[in-house]
Amino acid sequence: MDDVLVERVLRAVECVPASRLVTYGDIATLVGTGPRQVGAVMALWGGGVAWWRVVSARGALSGHLLVRARAHWVEEGVALPGEEGRAALVHHRMDPADLREAYRAATVDLPPEPSPPVA
Repeated sequence: MDDVLVERVLRAVECVPASRLVTYGDIATLVGTGPRQVGAVMALWGGGVAWWRVVSARGALSGHLLVRARAHWVEEGVALPGEEGRAALVHHRMDPADLREAYRAATVDLPPEPSPPVA
């Protein structure tokens, strides 16, 4: 996997403040990749960032992560709507404009993102 992409994903996650959540898709759109690639980066290198703030589009995490994430969610005041394995994404999702602004500031030292191919 591309080292710059890994760094971009991790820095994007570092931009998410306590009590806020983003989806794998939010991060993917921001860094110019797909949600599965974001998931792969998080699985391999995400242990040093607030991984519990990145959830599926439904606000869920897989079973093995859920137990550990719940403790962080409770500590940060993330509401749990009662559905097993889900956080209240509707109340805690980070504003995309705020995420973009924080991400731009956090990545000024990285090489520019590649332009999309021209059709």
